[in-house]
This record gives sequence, structure tokens and C-alpha cells, in this order.
Amino acid sequence: MVIVLLDIFLTVLYARAGSELFSTAVSRTIWHVFRLVSRPFGGSRGRVLSFCGPVILVALIFVWAAGLAIGSALIMHPHLGGGIRANQGSTPTDFISAMYAGASSLSFVGSGDFKPQSAPFKVLYMLNSLIGMSVMSLVLTYVMQIYNALRSRNALGLAIQTLSNDTGDAAELIAGLGPQGQFSSGYNNLSTLASNAGAVKESHHFYPLLFYFRFTESYYSVSKTVTVLLDTVSLMKSGISDDDYRWLKESAAVAQCWRVATLLVGTLEEVFLPGHPAPSRSPADPGDRERWRTRYMAALDRMQQAGIKTIADPIAGFATYVSLRERWDGHIVRLRAAMMYEADEIDAPTHRPEIARARPRFEGRLRDV
Repeated sequence: MVIVLLDIFLTVLYARAGSELFSTAVSRTIWHVFRLVSRPFGGSRGRVLSFCGPVILVALIFVWAAGLAIGSALIMHPHLGGGIRANQGSTPTDFISAMYAGASSLSFVGSGDFKPQSAPFKVLYMLNSLIGMSVMSLVLTYVMQIYNALRSRNALGLAIQTLSNDTGDAAELIAGLGPQGQFSSGYNNLSTLASNAGAVKESHHFYPLLFYFRFTESYYSVSKTVTVLLDTVSLMKSGISDDDYRWLKESAAVAQCWRVATLLVGTLEEVFLPGHPAPSRSPADPGDRERWRTRYMAALDRMQQAGIKTIADPIAGFATYVSLRERWDGHIVRLRAAMMYEADEIDAPTHRPEIARARPRFEGRLRDV
């Protein structure tokens, strides 16, 4: 009982990622089971995996309740027929009856088919009732907080998706934030995204169970959100003109987007991929470098269409882009694979550049939505 109560305390009240006793192990086990079960479903695999988060939440509540009931039964079993007796007839002494008595004592004092006969067991029944009511209240609050945090995370993902014109492309996001080179109002949107990303990072630090809530829409995933934020900063630092937008490139909002996204990636790797050291920064292989070049040049072209002045030396700009992307791309690849997303779901501009080339010209926004 002490072990179960300590796990509930560390999970619900202490609320720090990685501090739980066994809740994390339960979550990982169920996630691995879902990964195995979902394999035969092919293209519908994401739909199956989307049930994992709610199932883990229900399983944790069941494990906590069962643990407390078994703990009470272990205390009561040797004393059935003595300190604890049935209200009517002879008192059964099997362990199942002890579990029934223990579970009943966690719900209501003085109810059920068993009654305490001695002072110590009357105290035990009273304590069990207080424990049961307290745990029920804490669990209900925990469930509400989980779904409030999940709503905030999804709202951030949807905001990034819609601000990028439903593309999930950082270049499209930058173009929409600064059409005709006017970033004054777009800067406020960027600041809001950075602030909301900070709140999402803290909610995942408080409730690591959120990592296992996987939606079929990839733009709700943490991997996609972090990719767009980090790519946005990388493109701003490497692609837009130093002379015209120095104030933006040195702004706190841009720095906050990078730092919050980096912290969120670190927290996710620590909890979701334990025992796997984070990849050290290493030079991109030729295949990645060529994909990044195609992505970078397409991004410059899109920003130029939006009237944003780009860097005078694209070769030097691409070198900066590579140096920045090498610091985060490996982390995203690991997290994306762990959450069973395809590469083009999380980073379509890099892995499916034909999509970006097929978009209407940016000037079409003048008369259309």
C-alpha cells in the first residue's frame, strides 16, 4: 500500500518526469504492446496507436486501485474470522474474500459484508476510507489536468498548422508572418507561439503520460511542433537579410522558440527514450545534406515570393542552416521513429519537396484564402 501511495504521490502531486516508481514502466509496457498489435494494420496503424494514451490512463487507475485493494487484503486475510467478521453467517477466510473486504473498506466506512470487531481494525477501516476518498479525488483531478494539458498541446499544434497555411512548412510560416517584409505584427504571433510552447513543455514535464497520446493527425504531435519551431529559427538565422531584419534575428522571441523547443526535445528523450544516449552533433551525410539544400533553396524562394529580403550569399546562408540543423535533426529523427510517424508526416518540406513546388504562388493570397 505504501508503494502504491508513493507512486500516486510522485505521479500526481510531485509531478516531475522520471520520478515515478512503476507508472512509467506500466506506460512503456502498454506502448510496446500497442506497437506490436498495430503492425498488421498497415496504413491504419496510427488509428490503433491513437487509443494507447487513454488505455494507459485507465490501466494506471486500475493498477493503483488493485494495488491498494491487494495491500488491504494482505493485512486483513490473516484476521478474517477474528478481528474482521462477516455481518451474517460464518466468515469466509479465503484470499478473494479478503480482497473483497479490503476493496470495500477503501470505499465506505461501515458498509459491505464485513465489519471490524476490534479497535485496531476499526482504525484500519477508517484509514482505508480516507485513503480511498483521497485517491479518488486526486485521480479525478489528475485526469482533468491531463486532458487540459492535452488540449493546450493540440491548440499549439493547430495554431502552427494554420499559421503555416495548413502546410506544416516553416518557410510558409515565415512568409505568412512577414508578408512584404513586414514582421512587426508577425513578431507578436511568434512571441505567442514561443510562450505557448513553453507552457506545453512544462505540461509534459509535469505529466509525461502526455507523450503517449498519439493522434492520427501528425500536426498534433510534439515532433511536428518542435520541427517547425526549430526549422523556423534555423531559416530565419540563415535565410533572411541581416541588414533588414537584424532586430528580428536577435530578438528574444526567436531565441525563446529555439530554447523551448530544445528543452522539450530533451525532456521527451529523457522520458520516452530512456537508456538511449542523445545523438551527438555530427556532420550530415551526403544524402541528408542534399535534401537540406533542396529544402533551403525552396524556402528562400518562398520567402522571396512573399517580399521578404533574403540573405545576399545563399551559399554562406546554407552553411549556417546546416550548422544549425545538425544540432536538432538527429533528435527529431529518433523521436519521430519512436512515435511511429513517417518522415514525410513530420518534415514534408524536406522529404517531399515536390509538395512545396506544387503550391500556388504566394501572391495568390492577395485575392484568395
